[in-house]
Amino acid sequence: MKLIRNGEVYAPDFLGKKDILTVNDKIIKIEDSISASDINLDIETIDASGKYIVPGFIDQHVHIIGGGGEAGFSSRIPETQLTDFTRSGITTVLALLGTDATNRSLENLLAKVRSLEDEGLTAYMLTGSYEFPSHTLTGSIRRDIILIDKIVGAKIAVSDHRASYVTALELARVASDARVAGMLSGKPGIVTVHVGSGKERLNTVLKAIEDTEIPKKHFMPTHVNRSAQLYEQAVEFAKNGGFIDFTADTSPETTGQNSVKVSRGIRKALEAGVREENISVSSDGNGSWSVYDSRGHLLKIGVSQLNKLHLELKDLVFEEKLSLGQSLKFITSNVAKILQVYPEKGVLKQGSDADILILDNNLDIDSVYAKGKTMVFNKSVVKKGMFEDIHRHEYKISK
Repeated sequence: MKLIRNGEVYAPDFLGKKDILTVNDKIIKIEDSISASDINLDIETIDASGKYIVPGFIDQHVHIIGGGGEAGFSSRIPETQLTDFTRSGITTVLALLGTDATNRSLENLLAKVRSLEDEGLTAYMLTGSYEFPSHTLTGSIRRDIILIDKIVGAKIAVSDHRASYVTALELARVASDARVAGMLSGKPGIVTVHVGSGKERLNTVLKAIEDTEIPKKHFMPTHVNRSAQLYEQAVEFAKNGGFIDFTADTSPETTGQNSVKVSRGIRKALEAGVREENISVSSDGNGSWSVYDSRGHLLKIGVSQLNKLHLELKDLVFEEKLSLGQSLKFITSNVAKILQVYPEKGVLKQGSDADILILDNNLDIDSVYAKGKTMVFNKSVVKKGMFEDIHRHEYKISK
């Protein structure tokens, strides 16, 4: 049991100064004051005076087994570790493949998802990759989503020189399979659409929607801030009811494009009439960013960082002057609703999972609790993944 006391609670809506009581992996009580002496059990009390208590971040676009590879085998990015997430305030992750679905596999991705779950995070994944026909585990997108508990949707790429240049009809068939599978399994059945820097931008997505009866909610275009032209098209899509996902690591330095800063782009989208619940932010963490010249030669390659969600939150509050509660929604409750895990995730309320962050008055991460377990406390890592400590050579396996 844990009792977090005297913090300013943003659930993400502002609740004021509250105490939060957790038992095992759940929040069981949020009240103005909870007395530890009234609870006849062992209880850990955490004083959050002068700090903010917020939901754990949800990152819906992470390459947990590594991305990269575009500069040859030596440019393959290593797998993530538990503390890559917890230091960044991420307690729930949606994993996926990227450009390389040959040297990296869905089997490996699923194994890493289960590994992160064993270590205390909540993890899901997408089937598919950039390619079409889609790579799957069971032979079809529909069967993957229905039969494999951790798979909640699919991924595909459009408007990118590394993609398979799917037609609108082919994209619609992917979305139809995901939608029906979601209906039959109680999952979101979303299709994360990687949108590259090509001239088609969102046109394939728009035509797939126009030519079919598939609801907009099943298409999740991401990287929509990689250029000003794509951003403007995405804003119109969102104003008409679509969902759009900003990539926190997209910048002129890492894309070579006329990209749109995330925090500024979100503020402008809201001012243009986009509903806040139709906007989310993800990191593209542990994937590669790359810059190509006009002849298609690779100029630069790097690694997208998982801490970008946290940095964008600070920019939204300190630079764009959005409220902390509204800013949190783009990386907590909005994403939880898209993934159909709300209100278990993305919110602090009675009965929700005890995914809790404590932020100091500069919005820096002080403490992290994932499903009630202490991951970071007082800005120090408490729990590491099994092989993060390279000086240890043996590990006791608990039953």
